[in-house]
Amino acid sequence: MSESKNSRWKRVLFLVAALPLAVVGAATVFSYGVSYTDSTEFCTSCHSMQGNLSEYQETLHWRNQSGVRAGCADCHVPREFFPKMYAKLIATKDIYHEIVGTIDTPEKFEAHRWDMANRVWAKMERTDSRECRACHAFDAMDLAEQSRSARSRHAKAEDAGMTCIECHQGVAHYLPDEPEDE
Repeated sequence: MSESKNSRWKRVLFLVAALPLAVVGAATVFSYGVSYTDSTEFCTSCHSMQGNLSEYQETLHWRNQSGVRAGCADCHVPREFFPKMYAKLIATKDIYHEIVGTIDTPEKFEAHRWDMANRVWAKMERTDSRECRACHAFDAMDLAEQSRSARSRHAKAEDAGMTCIECHQGVAHYLPDEPEDE
């Protein structure tokens, strides 16, 4: 075999061996990045999210009798791959607005809070509260263990095909003040 053919085969063999390693490496880095950006630590690392973090730390989603904690991604990021990637793409607007100063102070954040909350609520309605239902499914609820009022309301909500957010706004964050008509 000539020297150039031998050299070519070595390159081909190297590429055949290196390609799977590169794919595994890229997949590992991608998976780590997705996992890291799902963490509450990442979500609340922006200055504007510190208020949301302290509100959230006052709720049962943060501290409860069972010790189960819902993180930011549990409520705001779908678990399925393509909806998750879309949510992450849309979330880059929050980073943009933090950087350009639209929401970088508590006062600016509060000025935009009503609009931001309504966008989240509208998304939750469109997706039938998909993220809520990952933990809170009607068929998994023991209605007998709920208060009479909750039992009645959950049964009616299920029969009416209601979504969680129709009744449960302000569960993990303070409800924003509705702006006055100008």
